[in-house]
Amino acid sequence: MNDDRRVYGTDRGEDPRPQPGRVYAELVGGPLDGQLLDVTGWTPDAILDGAALITEAGAYGPGGRALYDPFPGDPSRWSWSGDTP
Repeated sequence: MNDDRRVYGTDRGEDPRPQPGRVYAELVGGPLDGQLLDVTGWTPDAILDGAALITEAGAYGPGGRALYDPFPGDPSRWSWSGDTP
């Protein structure tokens, strides 16, 4: 996969680029805009639930979370719906 976007949650020393054989959702808007979320192995229900992703770049600073939900009809793109402490 030739993609320079960063995968959310990769650890220091890990390759932050998407890896072959994995399934990703693109995060759209908010503090994590443009990053990819690895949803490999997630159930359809878990994907519909969306995610509260830890970020230091959101409205609540370190420890805060950015809320993302899948676009209706397109679970490969998730839109930001706000921040929470």
